Amino acid sequence: MEDIDAIALLQDPVRRRLYEYVAAQGREVGRNEAAEAAGVQRTLAAFHLDKLAEAGLLEAGSRRLTGRSGPGAGRPAKVYRPAPGERAVSLPARDYRTAAGLLAEAAEAAGLDRELQDAARRRGRALRGPAGSCGDIDAVAELLAARGYGPVREDGAVRMRNCPFHAVAEDFPPLICGMNLALLEGLLEGSDGVRARMDPRPGWCCVVAEPSKNNQN
Repeated sequence: MEDIDAIALLQDPVRRRLYEYVAAQGREVGRNEAAEAAGVQRTLAAFHLDKLAEAGLLEAGSRRLTGRSGPGAGRPAKVYRPAPGERAVSLPARDYRTAAGLLAEAAEAAGLDRELQDAARRRGRALRGPAGSCGDIDAVAELLAARGYGPVREDGAVRMRNCPFHAVAEDFPPLICGMNLALLEGLLEGSDGVRARMDPRPGWCCVVAEPSKNNQN
């Protein structure tokens, strides 16, 4: 399905609520849970979730939600998780990804890692806005959500399900991950005891935001 058709599906308010809920969980979500979160009946939620899966916005699977196995464990339930791909629409068509890739290739060939990180850190400071600080870790999570990182709280830290630079980072991981860390370092300067550090995990952003050591209990 074309990107514009897939994104058009989210114009339906129920479908959009279901997609946003599943995307925000960072795990597989069953139909009952999604229906309750969206405030709709299970049958309606199942219809919309399947439409989102057909469009490639979600991936569907099945597993036993009880965590049990063997006789008496019940039938596997249908579950959904965000699809790993990304969708973008611009009218008329634009090809920023190719431009970003070419710039990254040139920067890597010229050894401009430090210059790129310095620029990213400056941009991060500028993104903090006139207040000059993004506050405590809850405020940090809100700011990261607004920047498209898909933050999730985990053991006092904030991990991010989404890397806004994923398409370029796949081809130039050291360059782009270093840029991303510097950007978030600049963004978090002046925050209430929160720091950014590199902590790559498969399927997650390479950076984690966490309380600084001198702010941990």
